[in-house]
Formats: sequence, C-alpha cells, structure tokens
Amino acid sequence: MSDTDIIRQRMSFLGKDLIDELIQNSTIKSIPANTEILHEGQFVNYVPILIEGLLKVYTRQEDKELLLYYIQPFESCVMSFIAGLNQEKSKVFALTAEDSTLVLLPSDKISLWIHEYPKLNLLYYQQFDLRYSEMIGTINQLLFDKLDKRILDFLKERVEVTGKNPVKMSHREIANELGTAREVVSRIVKKLEREGKLKQYAESIEIV
Repeated sequence: MSDTDIIRQRMSFLGKDLIDELIQNSTIKSIPANTEILHEGQFVNYVPILIEGLLKVYTRQEDKELLLYYIQPFESCVMSFIAGLNQEKSKVFALTAEDSTLVLLPSDKISLWIHEYPKLNLLYYQQFDLRYSEMIGTINQLLFDKLDKRILDFLKERVEVTGKNPVKMSHREIANELGTAREVVSRIVKKLEREGKLKQYAESIEIV
C-alpha cells in the first residue's frame, strides 16, 4: 500500500476533499532516525503529521535537554501547528527517534484550510488535549516523583511507544532526555536492577 493510500485510509475522518488537498499540496518525506527536523528559534514552514516511525519533542536549556512528549503515527506536533499558524518561531525541538515517514503540511495553507475544512480544527483540538495532558504529566513528574520512578516510567513509556523491549538506549541518552547527569542515571539503573525491576545488557535495558 502506498503512502497516499495509507493517508486516505487512516485519515478518512477528515473527509475526501481535505485529504485531496493535503496530498496535492503537501510533501511526503522519509527521514532517518536521529535527525532533528525542527529547531528552536526557526520559523515553522511545515507542520508534520507522522505516518510511520516515532518523533520526540523536547526543550533544551544550555547543555541540558528535557523530553516533553512523543509523537506516534497519525499524530502531529501541536507546538508546530500553533507556531506555523501564528507565523512564530518554534519554542521546541523535534527529532526522529526512529526512521520515520511524515506528511509535511505547508503552514501558509493551514490558515486557509482551518476555515474551509473545520474537521482540521478537530484534529488539532484532539492533539492539543493529548499534548496538554502529557506535559502536565511531565511537570508533575518533575515536581513530585523521585528520579528512580521517573527513569522507570520513562523506560516503560519508551517500550509502549516503540513496542520494543529491551530498550536500546545508553545511560547518557536517558540522562539527556530527563535533564539529569549520566552518573546519576547509571547509579539508579543499577539500583533498579538489584530490585528486579529491569535488566541491563551491553547496549540496552529490559523492563522486567
């Protein structure tokens, strides 16, 4: 099945006319893993809808990063949508966590489509609700959860969104995503292993 056939099938709720517009005016692009597709401070010319793969959206302060949320297939980045619609600079970064295929919607068309096709608004209202809940969860973790729980929850979420266990990530990568130090992650991962909650391998960590 081609990418356009998948779009028509999985996004049929948007209606045939809008899907025809999306396919005619958008770009379908395959991007390898670990590619930054959106930089903080850049104007957003295209808003992505993920077709296949996994994206992560994060913020960066000096040399530290913090994961805000993942984007899974047939989801989009509401932060990009808002920045593109308002012709503002992005406040976040976005990176492909896996080899990914995206539909890139031109921002200048979106402002027209949301008036002509109200169902597009519904799509982004749903995305806003989802991302708002996820970001509230992230804030609550930062404020109230101990780091061992944050690391375990982070790894469980990674298993959930990728469907892969063990998780192929280094201690440094985990530390970067959670905004902490590698040494701290290494110490806590060893503690969680002693408690029987996970197992460490040479290049991966398995949730038990």
